[in-house]
Amino acid sequence: MSEPHEGGFRPTFDISTERGGPNYGEFVGQVREFMDRVRAALPSAELTDELLGELKVMNEKLADVETDEWTAPAGTRIDLPARGNITLPPYGVVDAGPDGVDATITFTRFNLGGNGAAHGGFVALLFDDLGGMAAALNIEGICRTAYLKVDYRSLTPLDSELTVRCWVDRVERRKVFVRGTLHDGDRLCAEMDALFIALKPGQP
Repeated sequence: MSEPHEGGFRPTFDISTERGGPNYGEFVGQVREFMDRVRAALPSAELTDELLGELKVMNEKLADVETDEWTAPAGTRIDLPARGNITLPPYGVVDAGPDGVDATITFTRFNLGGNGAAHGGFVALLFDDLGGMAAALNIEGICRTAYLKVDYRSLTPLDSELTVRCWVDRVERRKVFVRGTLHDGDRLCAEMDALFIALKPGQP
């Protein structure tokens, strides 16, 4: 039985860029490229069967080294885009501190919603993660999302470097109100209004 952990987004991480080895970032990049190519591919029945067999072998190998969320490098490798977490769009943090978080993001084919635009759910996921980071850094404490509202102002393109900023608008006791914007150049793609709750010590 593993030791209990506090939940939510933390303001600091145990900085380790060694878990997974020096090529873990490239490994994650190849996984992301595979997801892009699956999203775009029309494989033959024969190719599907061939790849299915290879995937089963890879999954068996990974199952042998499965660990808990606190030990796995995915989500904790702060040297990698989105901390090496393949469930997140691969953003890169430009600047982060109590005044807010600035990042860049390029949505790819895996993030496609339709007609060449990124799926709104991925935009919301981006805001949720970076908004939680902004809240945690501002109060120097652990936070969880209470609500998150996204206004989609224009289409969010794929394959273009976009800029995202999240910052704390105000703090009311344990309530941390966060705003965010996503831009393609000067064009506003989406904006976010969210509430994060600072957790009590030991709260999951």
